[in-house]
Amino acid sequence: MANTLITPSIIAKEALMQLENNLVMANRVHREYKKEFTGGQGESVSIRRPVKFYTADGATRVNQDVEEKSTSITVDQRKHVSWNFSTQDLTLSVEEYSERYIKPAMITLANTVDRSLHGLYKYAWNSVGTPGTTPSSYAAVADAAQRLSEMAVDQSTRSMVANDAAAFAIAGNQLTLEAVGNVKRTAYEESMVGRIAKFDMFSTQNVQSHTVGVATGTPLVNGGSQNVTYANATGSNWSQTLNTDGWTNSTTGILKAGDVFTIAGVYAVNPVPGEGTTGKTVMPYLQQFTVLADADSGATTGPAALTISPPIITSGAQQTVSAAPADNAAITVLGTGGTAYPQNLGFHKNAFGLVTVPLEMPDGASFKARESHNGLSIRVVKDYDIGADTDIIRLDILYGVKSIYPDLACRLWG
Repeated sequence: MANTLITPSIIAKEALMQLENNLVMANRVHREYKKEFTGGQGESVSIRRPVKFYTADGATRVNQDVEEKSTSITVDQRKHVSWNFSTQDLTLSVEEYSERYIKPAMITLANTVDRSLHGLYKYAWNSVGTPGTTPSSYAAVADAAQRLSEMAVDQSTRSMVANDAAAFAIAGNQLTLEAVGNVKRTAYEESMVGRIAKFDMFSTQNVQSHTVGVATGTPLVNGGSQNVTYANATGSNWSQTLNTDGWTNSTTGILKAGDVFTIAGVYAVNPVPGEGTTGKTVMPYLQQFTVLADADSGATTGPAALTISPPIITSGAQQTVSAAPADNAAITVLGTGGTAYPQNLGFHKNAFGLVTVPLEMPDGASFKARESHNGLSIRVVKDYDIGADTDIIRLDILYGVKSIYPDLACRLWG
């Protein structure tokens, strides 16, 4: 029986299916905001951070201010795959055409989207593991699970994405793993290692490595009382500026975006509000902070203004630390300066967001289609190149990624 001519709609449907099948991290993050967009590149949508309250004591009513902040996802990633083909290729079976062209194209796009999401590691401040040592045991994964539990992160829909070295070492040292399910052949199912320490664990080559900044000198907090209120924190990135000094003088890249550090005397607190405005439980470890932008040190005393997250909030429902840092409190950077470390990630679904937007259809093309499903959208367009006497096809996606609630994620350093 003759093959049916492949239509643009068939190509778009097959491409969308192959794209989703080959995503790993993107299949574990939040993908529900696409309906709020109209399709323009550079457009953004605001997302409210959750309101928090504390428990008041006694019968007398204590009024609490409702403080709301928002963050946003900007749709700014336009990616495509394109190739030339002959008209005869359109008479192939769907399976043949998909295997020859669509599947390889979607593997490329899927890896691009996943790497974009993995790049959000720099917004997560919670960190466990030993930089320079590949995690290789249940205990290593459990450390990340424990940290998320201590930070009151819901235990449902937790995932761990790790590089192959860590994932296989961890899996190889387990006597038993919870069953993955029926044997399947999608990249998503193939990447699943098992369920470990309440994480659905996946291996992927898209885990990014972080290279620590120069990080030399004897860094100190430059000035006491550098705490902020929730109202004064930068809402879009949940951040503030911290003035420091004592770094090696006049050094470019003294810290890099994604570096993690602690401050002497500044401890983490359980984020669930307790009784009274200062009732949060102090944890037995120092609060970790992540650097959101590259920083250089100045001359003479090695000053550096760091953009950090989370902001230093010492009281109220949004409290993040036990106390404000003292002047000249010592700063300790995680890892060795100039060294790269894999950033395996454990996270709740709502830690990160992915938005794909339906692209506009070109008026001048007759062979075109667009498919959207399950928070993903892809467009296919074919045209004829009279100069080369070939048909050209392209598959496009438009998307944005964002760390929505970075407090719901924890890095497992490798």
